[in-house]
Amino acid sequence: MDSLQELYREVILDHTKRPRNYGEMPEATHEAEGHNPLCGDCVTIQLIVANGIVERATFRGSGCAISTASASILTDAVRGKPIDQVEALFQAFRKALTDDAAAVDHENLGELCALLGVREFPMRVKCATLAWHTLSAALTEQGVVVATEEAPHAKSD
Repeated sequence: MDSLQELYREVILDHTKRPRNYGEMPEATHEAEGHNPLCGDCVTIQLIVANGIVERATFRGSGCAISTASASILTDAVRGKPIDQVEALFQAFRKALTDDAAAVDHENLGELCALLGVREFPMRVKCATLAWHTLSAALTEQGVVVATEEAPHAKSD
């Protein structure tokens, strides 16, 4: 494994073992829940937004290492940013994960670059973006539950 991959692995493990901004924020102004029914990842994103700026972000829930690390990195990455910059960051991150030919803006993505290796595993992309879709819903659609997949339907007789 080269040194850059090792560094990214360490970043993911660090955010998984010691997630930043984890917990309940009763004073949140914005909130949404996200769920990936295929793997069981669940996340709640809570924000304090004032004058169009994300002043604080927290998350809680359970999930795999990628999902937890992504949510942890997200809470640091969006703090202090205007909502339009938060949305642009999400779009850049999503494009970097899903478009092999995308030019990656490493400086803008910062620690999010540690998660770019999941693009080799399409099912893991949903783990990496769940918190981000949930964040987007918190900013635009108060109280909605985001799902990466439709829940399986029960067979009818």
